[in-house]
Amino acid sequence: METINTIVGVVGGFAWGPIMIALLFTTGLVLSIGTKMVQYRKIGFAFKLLFTKSEGEGEISPFAALMTSLSATIGTGNIAGVATAIALGGPGAVFWMWITAILGGATKFSEAVLAVKYRQTDEAGEKSGGPMYYASVGMEEKYGGNWKWLGWLFALFAFIASVGIGNMVQSNSVAAALNQSLGLPMWITGVILAIAVGAVIIGGIKSIARVSEMIVPIMAIIYVAGSLVILFVNFSAIPEAFGWIFGNAFTGKAVGGGLLGSVIRFGVARGIFSNEAGLGSAPIAHAASKTNDPVRQGIIASLGSFIDTIVICTMTALVILTSAVLTMPEGIMAIEGGLNGAQLTTAAYSAQLPGFGGFIVAFGLVFFAFSTMLTWYFYGFKSLEFITGRKIAEYFKWVWVILSFVGAISSLSFVWNLSDAFNGLMAIPNLIALIALSPVVFLALKDYEKKLK
Repeated sequence: METINTIVGVVGGFAWGPIMIALLFTTGLVLSIGTKMVQYRKIGFAFKLLFTKSEGEGEISPFAALMTSLSATIGTGNIAGVATAIALGGPGAVFWMWITAILGGATKFSEAVLAVKYRQTDEAGEKSGGPMYYASVGMEEKYGGNWKWLGWLFALFAFIASVGIGNMVQSNSVAAALNQSLGLPMWITGVILAIAVGAVIIGGIKSIARVSEMIVPIMAIIYVAGSLVILFVNFSAIPEAFGWIFGNAFTGKAVGGGLLGSVIRFGVARGIFSNEAGLGSAPIAHAASKTNDPVRQGIIASLGSFIDTIVICTMTALVILTSAVLTMPEGIMAIEGGLNGAQLTTAAYSAQLPGFGGFIVAFGLVFFAFSTMLTWYFYGFKSLEFITGRKIAEYFKWVWVILSFVGAISSLSFVWNLSDAFNGLMAIPNLIALIALSPVVFLALKDYEKKLK
């Protein structure tokens, strides 16, 4: 077992190491240049499209597709991940999270364009798409030859990641949060979660999308509103917080005289973990959208990184940086009690919004984790369907329900490490296909903008 743990550790170190982070970052830069920063040129238009009816084949509305993809990303990355980035990389890490999100918008745009363009109709008459399809069908159309192995590789990585990071780790986080805040036994949380998850996923993507449409906007509004109340009260501390972010983004001094590489690495890594741009998960949801125009859905998808990281992660960061929990005596960061992750976020919110602050964080984690479990079931299901076919994949829902309970009551250090590694490895086949098919994306955008004129 020790050997397996070592291997998993090495794989995970590579999957989230400097080389992969640089590749994800570079891909976002290339796609941003190639699309002429479509994610910000069209941001107003994107919000308009979000609430405009779209006609076409598919199972869910464009709005539901975005909410479904966001339900898988908004959660631990925004609440615990931001705190981890600051604790390990200093305030300057937030700047690099922003840069990742800015470039990530073009990556999300490109992923969704390709997902809709190359989606297929499965045995049940539903639309299936994502990296497994554009890495195989798209690559074969563009370059010829047999590229199914590349799509299969992504599907395998995504399936393994879904079981751990999309299910068991999430149910364990919910059980731990409710046990800590309400004293609820973890096995009871496991039973409730298994029943609730089962009741939703049995209805497929339409049912998952309906729940996501409710949970994501409501919890996001509550979380942002609570954050804004804190920031309004501490308004005078906000300029200093921004000063720490920009002042330490290029120095590394905030980490006890640490290296600039730590600031960039943790900022970029947590940013990618938060919005998943380049990992290839979100386009699986966008492929189910009712639309006949890949670029239209791509423009809507580009909002994902903005909402997830620029808005919600920034709220978390500013609350932490304006609280007394974190200070910068003589330019060197000090965190009260050496807190990290969700504990640091909870402490910062509780200190500034007594009684209610901790509640926002705890129940934000609970509801976001629950919605994450729903969407990642769909990702895992579609990945398994690509590998085995629809009939075998149909049994996956029952396995998912059982794992929801098992995850709540188990120690998951190995499961977390394994799924985290495969979550990062998803980027490899996805980035190969994204770069190779980028001319297709650029041409589709050019044609779309000609039609608009």
